[in-house]
Amino acid sequence: MTKANPFAQSPEYWKVVFVIEGEAAGTADNSFDDIALAVSGFETDEENNIWTFDVLFAAKPDMEDIQRRLMVLSTVHNVKLPKAELHEVHKQDWLAKVARGFPPMQIGRFYVHGNHVTQASPAGSVPIKVDAGAAFGSGEHGTTSCCLKAIDALAKRRKFVRVLDMGCGSGILAIAAAKLWNQPVLAVDIDPVAVKVTQENAEINCVSQLVIASVSDGYAGERVKRGGPYDLIISNILARPLVAFAPELAKNLSIGGVAVLSGLLTSQEKQVLSAHIMQGLKLSRRFVDGQWCTLVLER
Repeated sequence: MTKANPFAQSPEYWKVVFVIEGEAAGTADNSFDDIALAVSGFETDEENNIWTFDVLFAAKPDMEDIQRRLMVLSTVHNVKLPKAELHEVHKQDWLAKVARGFPPMQIGRFYVHGNHVTQASPAGSVPIKVDAGAAFGSGEHGTTSCCLKAIDALAKRRKFVRVLDMGCGSGILAIAAAKLWNQPVLAVDIDPVAVKVTQENAEINCVSQLVIASVSDGYAGERVKRGGPYDLIISNILARPLVAFAPELAKNLSIGGVAVLSGLLTSQEKQVLSAHIMQGLKLSRRFVDGQWCTLVLER
């Protein structure tokens, strides 16, 4: 099936809007990556961690399918089922809209940009191109940008040869690691859509021979077991699964290995850190962006 062009000018677009709690916001975009032109999320109630999502479509979507996807999302994260609202959107210059909403970002040495950007990357930077249809909520989110900063900082002092991206999402972190160290990176996610998006983004960034994307239920997948132990594990997911995965992460991390953990709020830092200290890891560094926190741990 040919993927729709998010910049094609058609008489109308359709937008689905829903509101969901923060525990599910971190993976909400992955639920629609295979059918939507773009997914954008905005925190509309910081105190209660409530997010509003806009999902853009080239044609009128099947609302029963939308609600089924939301039901799966809410069940996985144990949050209230959102109610989706459908809106017709009149013809607009979506290229200009995306360019305004997703400008190029310099994050450490990484230059993250959408496929609407035509100018050359800055000299000395490591370019990462993200498909505009899935760009929102990737590099621009505090958890992802902090992970990129952490990976950049680690690359200044050592090289990693066995890398695992646990919960790869769009694959941006696996791509960053592959470009920095020119080594194979195993990128896994429980969501087949996320794995597909990772494969597509790896091809766009010419690292498909290095980024091996696979479906895995956490550390239980055969590829994950065969590939360990790892000297670097990157996991940008959520606080609850990070805590639950702590024993398995420790088993799969080599002596002297490093873990980059993100997707957690600063208020959840102690809980996540404590779970990993109990497994013999120690805090090496932390990165903070607003209310979001990224931990760099060493074994």
